[in-house]
Amino acid sequence: MVTIEDYGQYETAWCPGCGNFSILKAVKQALVASRLEPHEVLFVSGIGQAAKSPHYLNANLFNGLHGRSLPVATGAKLANPKLTVMVESGDGCNYGEGGNHFLAAIRRNINLTLLVHNNQIYGLTKGQASPTSAEGLVTKAQPDGVASAAFNPIGVAVAMEAGFVARGFSGMIDHLSELIQEGIAHRGFSLIDVLQPCVSFNKVNTFAWYKERCKPLPPTYNPTDWEAAMKVAREWGDRIPIGIIYRNDRSPFEEHVPVLRQGPLVGRQVDRVMLRNIMDGCK
Repeated sequence: MVTIEDYGQYETAWCPGCGNFSILKAVKQALVASRLEPHEVLFVSGIGQAAKSPHYLNANLFNGLHGRSLPVATGAKLANPKLTVMVESGDGCNYGEGGNHFLAAIRRNINLTLLVHNNQIYGLTKGQASPTSAEGLVTKAQPDGVASAAFNPIGVAVAMEAGFVARGFSGMIDHLSELIQEGIAHRGFSLIDVLQPCVSFNKVNTFAWYKERCKPLPPTYNPTDWEAAMKVAREWGDRIPIGIIYRNDRSPFEEHVPVLRQGPLVGRQVDRVMLRNIMDGCK
């Protein structure tokens, strides 16, 4: 039986009080509750403090370029559909540099879980505004305040009818862990946007700020109601809804790839004759 200890304990490079610690704990809890052994899981991350999270897990890891986690994860899932694939990086990595990949993953509905550490700032590069920073936020790189409107990942994902859309808060570990479990179990693309403090560079959206505002959706809420989900996705201010905001039963991308009907690509022998014919045809 898998345990928390199976996923290891490592010294981190995060600041004391960083929300990444709680998210890492929630991830471990979710993996154990999902009865997943470390060798059954692949984490793909990009660049940033959030992207370091899989470094502190005893599991398979591909650490790649800034914003390019989703294409790698897509390829891994298509090659080995039995593998549980998770992408874990920050708001800048996924919504900024990786913005187009984020949209493509929603459209494809690839069967993986995207866990976004959203602290509304660039932490690794010392405090520039990120795509989710509030309009008017003053930073060292934006001394006159952020001029652009904040990107709403939940609103975009619901509008595009992503398979599973949820928001969590690092200060509610058990609630977040349950969301991650649900995301892993969902057949299709799962987005879990996690609000968290950056104690070093974001002095506005603090732990206390989030704790006062983050409120779980009521048990009566129906996440399959698209119109209701769109209204919830636009709520931001004195009250920020957390929980499963939207879900549907769209078939995952893998089911539409003919070559996978013969079984996973992993373990297949290369047809050298066919490969030679293809290469000859390119001359």
